[in-house]
Amino acid sequence: MKIAYSVEELRAEVAAWRRTGESISFVPTMGNLHDGHISLLTKARELANRSVVSIFVNPIQFGRGEDYAKYPSTLEADKQKLSAAGLDLLFAPNLDQLYPGGIEEDTRVSVPGLSSILCGQFRPGHFSGVATVVTKLLLNVQPDIALFGEKDYQQVLVIKQMVHDLLMPVQILGQPIVREADGLAMSSRNAYLNARERELAPQIYQAMIRAREKLLPQTLSLIAIETAGMAELAAVGFRPEYFSIRRAQDLGLPQAGDTCLQLLVAAWLGPARLIDNLRIELPEPLKAS
Repeated sequence: MKIAYSVEELRAEVAAWRRTGESISFVPTMGNLHDGHISLLTKARELANRSVVSIFVNPIQFGRGEDYAKYPSTLEADKQKLSAAGLDLLFAPNLDQLYPGGIEEDTRVSVPGLSSILCGQFRPGHFSGVATVVTKLLLNVQPDIALFGEKDYQQVLVIKQMVHDLLMPVQILGQPIVREADGLAMSSRNAYLNARERELAPQIYQAMIRAREKLLPQTLSLIAIETAGMAELAAVGFRPEYFSIRRAQDLGLPQAGDTCLQLLVAAWLGPARLIDNLRIELPEPLKAS
């Protein structure tokens, strides 16, 4: 495994691969890697001749008072995991490499509509920060395929929209959530949980499963199911932000006739903001409310 710490080193490696006609897959991360990240790399290696992973904690996607300063950094351990998984190139830039003019006056990329709902409502500016850094990474890695975990389902749709609108020649692939044995979605922020909170955390997944069971027969309204989900989480100690049923393809509000929905949840548990989602395929088209 090679490591590039600068944009110039990255570009040189990519250019050499391109000269020999090799295809490139890419997985952007913020490090502190877990099995979910490694599953993305495994898939990336199946899809292209060369694989690139980036590790960069992007400051402009964190809001005031969020966990940028304490986000776990485990670069040496991450290097070992990536090398063992067969990665070709790790890109591990510092702040100056991706924001040479500083983060205050830097150009921003925004994706309207999708960026202002759900997580965007509770984390203003977050998706602009994500779109900006992903644009920088895609422009320099120049991958044929980039893979993102669907735990951040809204993020995947934002990035797909951005790539479509900016005519970027890259295929964006969302990959299934990787879960712990008890159902908790793997996340670097799970490390913030104490022992008691970790026991409670899978309740998010269980609440989603119960909501899906309530929705399938279409005997209850979507609002009733969402309200019940919020109440269930609050009752066991979460501070839920949203428990929302949306259209899977664009996160719009469900309409009569829809058959593919996405249940999305964000809730605080102690110091950790946890997000999760679940696909709901209806056996019959959604009835008018």
